[in-house]
Amino acid sequence: MSHRYCVIMCGGVGSRFWPYSREDRPKQFIDFMGTGRSLLQMSYDRILPLVPKENIVVVTNAKYAPLIREQLPDLLPHNILLEPARRNTAPCIAWAAYHIAALDPDASMIVAPSDHLITGESIYCDCVRKGFEFVESKDALLTLGITPVRPETGYGYIQIGPKVTDDINKVKTFTEKPNLELAKVFLETGEFFWNAGIFLWKASSIINALRRYDTDLTVLFDRGEGLFGTPREDDFIRQNFGACPANSIDYAVMEKADNVYVECAGFGWNDLGTWSALYDNSAKDADSNVAQGGSLVAYDSHGNIFVTPNGKLIVADGLKDYIVADAEDVLLICPKADEQRIKQMVNDVKMRFDDKFL
Repeated sequence: MSHRYCVIMCGGVGSRFWPYSREDRPKQFIDFMGTGRSLLQMSYDRILPLVPKENIVVVTNAKYAPLIREQLPDLLPHNILLEPARRNTAPCIAWAAYHIAALDPDASMIVAPSDHLITGESIYCDCVRKGFEFVESKDALLTLGITPVRPETGYGYIQIGPKVTDDINKVKTFTEKPNLELAKVFLETGEFFWNAGIFLWKASSIINALRRYDTDLTVLFDRGEGLFGTPREDDFIRQNFGACPANSIDYAVMEKADNVYVECAGFGWNDLGTWSALYDNSAKDADSNVAQGGSLVAYDSHGNIFVTPNGKLIVADGLKDYIVADAEDVLLICPKADEQRIKQMVNDVKMRFDDKFL
């Protein structure tokens, strides 16, 4: 287990969860589930049985360093990699892989987002263990595919190819966020799984794949040979990271490589990307209302999610299928059916008030 590492990607801004998710405290740092642990802390907790604590690396935006240290006090200081600019997942993963490979050429690694909700953690742990064993035995890029339970249009999909083990298949195709009709077809075939954005591979395997399929990126990182894992690494990153092309690891590598596999998994998973997703994963009262933070007295109200500061009383009459999010200086009231407009609302607020409420 000493050669196993975890990379937690923690740089997102979570704008769809505004006004709770803000520029200075995005959703991964918030205790949305009322457990006393933020999504980031839950991500850290679930990997501890699988990876030594000293091998857990968090990649985040430089501005979030104080939050990381506050929420993960046991994390070793040199295991916080601070991106000077946001460049999507390919540069994030490339840096982590170069960093880890310099420390341990035999390293294998799991890469996971910091803001996803996972239930059935024992199944998750078994799945990750099998994944590590698979990638440690061959030159493979492995992604986790979640058995779909509905024709979801907000997720990417992975089509499975030939079976390699009981749980692992060669990947046939990737499809980004299909329309509803196509998503229904995907569900009916049984060949398509949700793309969870969780990956396992040897550090050397992903670096070799990046060198083959994203040379614009690796040309930059290869300039730092001999600097990774040394005190000079941070200076190199500050000087060069901003020049990295912004790209996702899916587009950069996974959709191009010929050694890509998927482990089909059945643990509960949600990327918790929207207020509706939080509603779906929260306890509800007899009228299917969710109240997070405060207490609720409701009349003729059904299917709503109310999120308020702790101790606040909510009294609602005649509301159906609404999001009501009270973040002290901002009150959001929006039909759940229109929540895709929240990003536009954030843009409009920025135009009128600059960054005051962001």
